[in-house]
Amino acid sequence: MRQPRLLVARRLFGDLLEPLRAHYRLDVHDSDVPLSPAALTARLQGCWGLLASGTERVDAQLLAACPDLRAVSLVTVGFNNLDLPACQARGLLLSNAPGVLTEATADFGLALLLAAARRVGEGERFVRAGQWQGWAIDQFAGAPVAGTTLGVVGLGRIGAAIARRAHHGFGMRIVYSQRRASPEAVALQAQHLPLTDLLRLADHVVVMVPYGPDTHHLIGAAELALMKPSATLVNLARGGVVDDVALASALQSGRLAAAGLDVFEGEPAVHPHLLACPNAVLTPHIASSTLPTRRAMVQLAVDNLLAWAEGRPGPSPI
Repeated sequence: MRQPRLLVARRLFGDLLEPLRAHYRLDVHDSDVPLSPAALTARLQGCWGLLASGTERVDAQLLAACPDLRAVSLVTVGFNNLDLPACQARGLLLSNAPGVLTEATADFGLALLLAAARRVGEGERFVRAGQWQGWAIDQFAGAPVAGTTLGVVGLGRIGAAIARRAHHGFGMRIVYSQRRASPEAVALQAQHLPLTDLLRLADHVVVMVPYGPDTHHLIGAAELALMKPSATLVNLARGGVVDDVALASALQSGRLAAAGLDVFEGEPAVHPHLLACPNAVLTPHIASSTLPTRRAMVQLAVDNLLAWAEGRPGPSPI
């Protein structure tokens, strides 16, 4: 039998892709620049499978134009780039890469919180610009973190890992908001609250929910207005969960003290109002970016494809 074709839509780790060649004819887009929708559609002609990041949109229009597509394996944990009803109607095999990036992302979440609350970015730029002339009693005085209250919006795998670090390492009180009570809450002595109550109470807020219609602009102008003026907001979830324009306005007006963002609406573009906020720490979607973690993400995506080729269930189906 002729091997099925597989499109690898982004530059990944070539050595991890090699085992796929025993089962698939690979077409590798070996670039960090994503394929346009038209180019993706063209490259998928005759392909049985797609190995993709969270950038490539798989929707009803693409599926209608790519009748041979039967499987999509993502190297990311998020899968809001998939139109799930359309994929399920086609009967596609779908997988993502949960679990393997939890600890690295949680480390980064706490780092982003500390950097924003303690004004690390502002101080670093100040030194680099040659403006530091000496010590001052209130120079770049930031907000305390240890012993304060952390609000976690979405106490899933990553949210809980951040909360564990905060609670056990920094003695923070944990409050959280999500539809159902979390099994992690007991060990963390965490209190389950409605989102509005969490925002009013927390000294620092980390957003860690999936993106979708129900969470689009979950944190907007009205929600930001509930937060303490001394508070810090961290978004590690997805761009669009936080209204970036409303957040920039709150930061510029002094309504909110600081923010740490690793994701943005319309990324890699970042709203110019956010870029103008010195009290925002902005990073390029790198929360999971340690080399072992990124390799583990690709390996899991490959393992799903190898399992499907051998007629077995993949280890991480959606």
